Amino acid sequence: MKVMVTGATGFVGRHVVKELLARGHSVVAIARDVGRAQQMPWFDRVEFVLCDLHENFQHLLTPSLLPDAMIHLAWPGLPNYRDFFHIEKNLPADLTFLAEAVRAGVPQLIVAGTCFEYGMQCGPLDEEMPTYPTTPYGFAKDILRKALQLLQKESPFTLQWMRLFYMYGEGQNANSLLAQLDRAIDEGQTVFNISKGDQLRDFLPIQKVAEIFALALESPHIKGVINCCSGQPISVIDLVQQRCLEKQSEIRINRGFYPYPNYEPMAFWGVSEKSTVLRPAEGR
Repeated sequence: MKVMVTGATGFVGRHVVKELLARGHSVVAIARDVGRAQQMPWFDRVEFVLCDLHENFQHLLTPSLLPDAMIHLAWPGLPNYRDFFHIEKNLPADLTFLAEAVRAGVPQLIVAGTCFEYGMQCGPLDEEMPTYPTTPYGFAKDILRKALQLLQKESPFTLQWMRLFYMYGEGQNANSLLAQLDRAIDEGQTVFNISKGDQLRDFLPIQKVAEIFALALESPHIKGVINCCSGQPISVIDLVQQRCLEKQSEIRINRGFYPYPNYEPMAFWGVSEKSTVLRPAEGR
């Protein structure tokens, strides 16, 4: 298939492009920074198009570029989840672009959502639950999904809403938990500060996330919201301690240094029969 990937050089995008190429798909990679794109190991194997979706995207929807499916990952401003620009700028820009893509003839959209759509709900979260976002980021994503679902009544297309939980791996934000821990260990620091670490979260390696995106692409009959998750809750302190064991580090974990985030519940994780069907077997 010919697949257009927006946000191709981001944390998720770079791995999704790699996975699509490995599975024999043709990729049109979209990003705002050609220099960053040229650093990607797959750059010479894709059709790269420089584009800022907030400015001018019409050249992406010409007949020569129009794909069989689009994986939309671009979303500026992360990991700042609480700024109003997600609603004021990102939401209208993304909705305009995706609506135009559908009207131009793209038959399948796979769009990155977020577990923040659930808001402060605790415990196991499945795709059929109502959403109550409390952050501008979660609200913007939730409205985008609902708007696309309304658009399906006007212009039928396949929508797969990949609701992302927590991810880790190569290319993750430098301020994310495991990236900071790895850096502290590599620099020989003796203490690593965290919250109390009792909160339960759903973590998935980025390679697994990329595989689930590719499998969703190849399974258009699995539609609607798909929780892209492990389905297995783990406490933050257990995750940190596992990482220390993997890196054979004796760094001291200083629990309780940071307060818990006030925009996340203490315990939540994804539940998804759809994701279970798509999730690659362990050891792949």
